[in-house]
Amino acid sequence: MTFLHAAFLAGAGTIVVPIVLHLIMRQQPKHLEFPALRFIQRREQANRRQVRLRHWLLLALRCALLGLLALALARPSIVGSGVLDQEAPVAAALVFDTNPRMQYRQGNQTRLDVAREVADWLLPQLPADSDVAVVDSRSASAAFSVDLGAARQRIERLNADQMAQPLSLALESALALVNESEKPRKEIYVFTDLSRAAWSADAMRAFQRQLDAAAEVGVYLIDVGVKDPTNVGLGELRLSGQVLSRNSPLRIECDLTHVGPAEQRTVELYLVDPATNQPSIRSRAAFTLKPNETQRTDFRLRGLKPGFHQGYLKLVGEDSMACDDTRWFSVEVRPAWRILIAAPDDASRTADEYALFLSEALAPYSMRIKGEAAFECDVVTTEQLAGASLDQYGAVCVLDPRPLEPDVWQKLQAFAAEGGGVAIALGRNAAPVDSFNQPLAQELLPGTLVRQWRASEAYLAPENYQHPLLQKFRSLAGAVPWESFPVFRHWQLGQLAEGSAVVLRYSNGQPAIIERPLGKGRVLTLTTPISDPASRRDTWNLLPTGEQPWPFVMLANELALYLVGGGEQRLNYLTGDTAVIHLGADRRFPIYSLTTPRGDQIRTPVDDDQNALVVASTSEPGNYRVRAGGPQEGAQLGFSANLPPETSELNRVTQDDLAGVFGERAFHLARGRDEIDRSVSEVRVGQELYPLLIILLVVVLALEQVLSNRFYQDYDTSDRPSRAAQLAVRAASASRDRDKVPQSAS
Repeated sequence: MTFLHAAFLAGAGTIVVPIVLHLIMRQQPKHLEFPALRFIQRREQANRRQVRLRHWLLLALRCALLGLLALALARPSIVGSGVLDQEAPVAAALVFDTNPRMQYRQGNQTRLDVAREVADWLLPQLPADSDVAVVDSRSASAAFSVDLGAARQRIERLNADQMAQPLSLALESALALVNESEKPRKEIYVFTDLSRAAWSADAMRAFQRQLDAAAEVGVYLIDVGVKDPTNVGLGELRLSGQVLSRNSPLRIECDLTHVGPAEQRTVELYLVDPATNQPSIRSRAAFTLKPNETQRTDFRLRGLKPGFHQGYLKLVGEDSMACDDTRWFSVEVRPAWRILIAAPDDASRTADEYALFLSEALAPYSMRIKGEAAFECDVVTTEQLAGASLDQYGAVCVLDPRPLEPDVWQKLQAFAAEGGGVAIALGRNAAPVDSFNQPLAQELLPGTLVRQWRASEAYLAPENYQHPLLQKFRSLAGAVPWESFPVFRHWQLGQLAEGSAVVLRYSNGQPAIIERPLGKGRVLTLTTPISDPASRRDTWNLLPTGEQPWPFVMLANELALYLVGGGEQRLNYLTGDTAVIHLGADRRFPIYSLTTPRGDQIRTPVDDDQNALVVASTSEPGNYRVRAGGPQEGAQLGFSANLPPETSELNRVTQDDLAGVFGERAFHLARGRDEIDRSVSEVRVGQELYPLLIILLVVVLALEQVLSNRFYQDYDTSDRPSRAAQLAVRAASASRDRDKVPQSAS
């Protein structure tokens, strides 16, 4: 135990005052002459003992009253980990959450403004000679400031307009810094809005382990958030493609999230002119939002010319948080990809009939006549493949081939090695098997053909959707009726060649699609054909001919897009990601100029190993533009970066959630200055007993008043005889009366 004002303990000496007064002022009994009546004497002795007990009890209460008063004025406290001087210097780290959601505005103040205001008040409260470090989640680096003035300037320069690192990294850095200090006391002040995204137990696990090992560090959570926030924001942006064919429309989807009461908002779609860099509105949609409702926005852009395009979605009007009111996007439009389809030409069917299902899936007739097909398909026989020029095609698909000539295998191999895509769908025509197991054929195929596998109505069964070819199915997982398109027969392969990987399996576990990288390109092998009509009694599958075969159409388009490399170029990132822009042969320049969303220009060299531009600094959301060469023959590229959707999540953690983060370790949560001061005092000074002593003092005073009034009401301080004397007089009078009666009778 320690005392804030130990000098007041001397006041306990005033206890002697009631003792002296009690001894001086106690009343002496009056001596009266009465007849020797034994019962009156016994009553007098009993009364004397009772009065003495009452006086000692009152004396004890009055002494306790003065002792408690002196003890309360001395301000005693209980310190759990030793006695420390309240004014001892501390090693303090002020940690600020500077994620964009701290821009939430209420009362014309952002959450970061409130944090700055509290920090400005807190700095002078720290003991003299304290070491102070200002740590923010943007850089997460920790170092002690030269003095309080430098710390205050560091706080004033904080901003929350860019993507920051997780708050846990800043806390770990601050904890490591204060642990290295030699100051006797160590404290961490965390200025946070207590959003669930920042205080998840998984993100804080490493910090919790470090905190458990630093028992002497005090942690103070200063809540600057809003208990009942309201906000309308744009969520994750979803594009139909980042690299599109000239004929393909661009579909832009986004979730419109809403927290708070019902309201109406409008979303606008802007497209930036590549020549002038000026935005122009292309579409607008109004939404009526119910309380805490989420709606989906859906825009379509048609007629985009080949080239690079950028734009953004924007909420009309202002609300409490501006960081989620805009979402940016970038797309590249290329001419329609040309696909060469090679198929047998025999007495039963022509090459066009073999290629019918695939060509209609990639370029339907209804889209071809409107000029909206993403692919242009040319069909040749496998015999014509040897003399065909492949330079103008992005991919070659060989359907149910018979044994090919060696020069055809070599031609396909050279095409893939130069960056082209090759797909081979094996079927009943793959006979004799030995011709497909020859060395030249095995340069493309992922393994040797073993035998035809007669399946009992197997079907395609994706194990996961991580491969780019299957990513579009991820949102439909569980909703694709693969079992409605059975596979009755497929080829079984031997041991797969080195580097080959299974993309998709059948429900019986056998490989359905295998990928094999080859040079700069890739080869996809399908172990069942995609050209069998349903009218054949010995058809191998119903993939393209089942009822409503939209899964086959979707799979065929994703396969072709993957082969031509349309899914490789990524133009839309999350802030903080490393952007990689692949360069073609026609775009190669030694130096490129990168223009950031703020307008800053940065010279960026080419990464020769990847033949790409690598941009690591994408912390600022917006559209990034890349230029090189002249306006006519130069390259115009770019990418977009958006904040993660969880950045604007305003749901707050509960006290139980924080207890799960800190475990058994004590932490202190405060909102205002009074709560901060109280929390700090409890740790520096200890748990003060002053409030308890004051309550006890009042209780003792009340008891003293009640008992004194109760004890003294039986006593009359006037000159009239006491009650005992009155009783004695009455008894004596009665005795005399009895003595007179016999004399009269006689």
